[in-house]
Amino acid sequence: MILIIDFGSQYNQLIARRVREHHVYCQIEPPDIGFDRIEALRPEGIILSGGPASIYEKGSPRVDRRIFDLNIPVLGICYGLQFMMDALGGEVIRSERREYGFAELRIRTPEGIFSGVRRDTRCWMSHGDMIGRLPKGFRVTASTPSTNVAAAEHPVRRFYGLQFHPEVVHTPEGKRMLGNFLFRICGCRKTWTMKSFARDAVQEIREKVGDGKVILGLSGGVDSSVAAVLLHQAIGRQLHCVFVDNGVLREGEARKVRDVFRKHFHINLRYARAGKLFLDRLKGVGEPERKRKIIGRTFIEVFEKEARRIQGVRFLAQGTLYPDIIESRSAFGGPSAVIKSHHNVGGLPKKMHLSLVEPLRHLFKDEVRLLGRELGMSDELVWRQPFPGPGLAIRIIGEVTAKRLGILRKADVILMDEIRAANLYRRLWQSFAVLLPVKSVGIMGDQRTYENILAIRAVTSDDAMTADWARIPHDLLGRIANRIINEVRGVNRVVYDISSKPPSTIEWE
Repeated sequence: MILIIDFGSQYNQLIARRVREHHVYCQIEPPDIGFDRIEALRPEGIILSGGPASIYEKGSPRVDRRIFDLNIPVLGICYGLQFMMDALGGEVIRSERREYGFAELRIRTPEGIFSGVRRDTRCWMSHGDMIGRLPKGFRVTASTPSTNVAAAEHPVRRFYGLQFHPEVVHTPEGKRMLGNFLFRICGCRKTWTMKSFARDAVQEIREKVGDGKVILGLSGGVDSSVAAVLLHQAIGRQLHCVFVDNGVLREGEARKVRDVFRKHFHINLRYARAGKLFLDRLKGVGEPERKRKIIGRTFIEVFEKEARRIQGVRFLAQGTLYPDIIESRSAFGGPSAVIKSHHNVGGLPKKMHLSLVEPLRHLFKDEVRLLGRELGMSDELVWRQPFPGPGLAIRIIGEVTAKRLGILRKADVILMDEIRAANLYRRLWQSFAVLLPVKSVGIMGDQRTYENILAIRAVTSDDAMTADWARIPHDLLGRIANRIINEVRGVNRVVYDISSKPPSTIEWE
């Protein structure tokens, strides 16, 4: 495995994804990780990520410098390179000319991490500091017109540093560079597959759970669905799933979940019909965060009520993913900024006194989908687009009512029908409708109307950390808008959202 030290780079998850694309397992840990823990992990190599700090600033993040005494390869990227230089006796200074974006990279030493890489290539820079003096034993291996030390190495101790970011697509040969580090330098093998993960996960679940019962809140989304099937393969009828119908689901969602998991997978499933309770509590509430918290608290209340009816439960399972874990801590080991308040992380009610089981906690979303296929799940389940925990409640801007839910559900069905018919469903990260709290004037049947505006949102993304608005063909957008206006009573205008993330979020609330 490869250990990645997170110094706060916006790309740290991308480093991990690139490593795993080479079928090598890796873990991201904060810089305050204990040295004993690092030794216990026994990594084949360490990657030090970039970060926003300057190494000469007070309080800049640092990892235990004894990592350089482990006799294993270390790769420093951007700030990671600067930490390495500083820790080993070099000097980092403020650059007179900052370098952001594309840069022309000239490779001086086409070996080691640059084996098979063209001598002249492009790279992606993002730094305002530079290496003023190399530590003893290091040599410069690549430069750009603005940066003399764009890469450096200590070939004997197997320490490598890159001032640029090999993990981003803007560095065309970055994947080859990382592959060289993993295989030529660290001696890793391609053993990380979903088949091996499933085998190991089943064994770990059995060892942890023993003969105890496990309860899981099943939403029908990809994460909880894959977690349910994996747990069921491991412990069978010891797993008890609870599906809470919160009244803000898509059309036919509750029926599909019951049919798939009860009839096809033969999983213990309790169905809690609680739509009226949720809608009663949402009455008159329009502020997004209040809606989320009401739904979250009510879900836990209903879930706990169902859980108490199952005797002998000792474990609570959740479909927590690796990005949830990473985003729930900062690069300095502290709490990260609150962006969404419905993450699984930290959602365990303390009074339930249950041990937590999170079988997907080290997987990214694309890996969860691959695991689902490995477990024999259908494409419809595995490739389901992400659906928010608060459901349609955060796709209705303003108060959530039965009438407004009815309008949005009908529009959503039309949108999904057309997206699937155009073979775009799997190419889009998410596509959905949003009911706005404003009305507009229209003319329908020679009569003036004053009805609702509906927005269509569709984005492309690899991991939801960033997203771009989808360039859906105009004729398809026209067909969707035409059908919604004609078939959904109460809507007379449809608009399309062309904002990206950042600065916008994918969901409107």
